[in-house]
Amino acid sequence: MAAPPPSAPGGSAPPPPPPLQYSLLLQHLVGDKRQPRVWDPAVLGGIPCPPKSEEQKMVERVMESCPFKAALACVGGFVLGGAFGIFTAGIDTNVGFDPKDPYRTPTAKEVLKDMGQRGISYAKNFAIVGAMFSCTECVVESYRGKSDWKNSVISGCITGGAIGFRAGLKAGVIGCGGFAAFSAAVDYYLR
Repeated sequence: MAAPPPSAPGGSAPPPPPPLQYSLLLQHLVGDKRQPRVWDPAVLGGIPCPPKSEEQKMVERVMESCPFKAALACVGGFVLGGAFGIFTAGIDTNVGFDPKDPYRTPTAKEVLKDMGQRGISYAKNFAIVGAMFSCTECVVESYRGKSDWKNSVISGCITGGAIGFRAGLKAGVIGCGGFAAFSAAVDYYLR
């Protein structure tokens, strides 16, 4: 048989616990005493992840390398630039226009030829810009050892400055600032 708990001297019951203070509770939930949770899916009953094979590690290394990123951006820029060039040629009223005979209607072959030339021209330009930006961003990220918005701004400045510098120093500075601002806006929107 269990003995009853000892009572306080004088025969009275122990004092009740102090009331809950919400400010102390809030400090543990959202304040300075809040402890970050460690995210471990295995603890939560997540799907176990088997260790990666050497082939998977090699593919990851190749896909994260600067040459692969630059080649991918070059191909993507070529495709996007070609599509943009064909689109702009399609809405341009001067495609196939002959300045020697302004009243002659261009043939479909002439219009398609001009659309193809503009598409190839835009594709080459977009491919060069994409490869330059991607390559400089990868090099800057490797040098800094961080992956943040500053990499895209620095890369944008380098790429825009290099492209604009062909037209002079002023154009290079404007290109640097414009491309850096555009890169910052895109990075802000995507992150």
